[in-house]
Amino acid sequence: MSGLIMPYRGVMPRIAPGVYIAPTASVIGDVEIGAGSSLWFGVVVRGDVNHVRIGEGVNIQDGTIVHVASNRAGRLGEFATIIGSGVTIGHGAIIHACTLEDGCFIGMGATVMDGVVVEAGAMIAAGALVTPGKRVGTGLLWGGMPARYMRDLTPEDIAHNADTAPHYMELAREYLDAERSTPN
Repeated sequence: MSGLIMPYRGVMPRIAPGVYIAPTASVIGDVEIGAGSSLWFGVVVRGDVNHVRIGEGVNIQDGTIVHVASNRAGRLGEFATIIGSGVTIGHGAIIHACTLEDGCFIGMGATVMDGVVVEAGAMIAAGALVTPGKRVGTGLLWGGMPARYMRDLTPEDIAHNADTAPHYMELAREYLDAERSTPN
């Protein structure tokens, strides 16, 4: 494990064994990360005004920002960020104060806003903007700006999404092994 790991208001991130955090990634504050997950280069996960929970086997790809919101601005509800297990988040995504259930897939450059729930196995297309409070159902593909239902996922989509998280888990193991074998 490398990267910038720092407390906020006395709360240190809790990171399970076997998590890969790239040297240029940052994890700050009230954040929990499950075993086998990976945070790639340039990722920022900030649990400052609320908490972030990341399940097992999650891959958060290069340049992604994961943040939270508070209800200070009079919003209703809790705006932590909850990411289930086996989730793939593509390069350059913004994940803000939302819930991503197990096995969902967030495309490159997508933005998922406050109060959104992306149900298990759902997919958000690259570049999509999922506006606050939306619910994306299991087995559905949403895309566009603003995002809307596009179609049901095909068996090929589902297989591809299921293969992505294990691929990144293996890649993370290779990076961890390389870190361990490199002399200081």
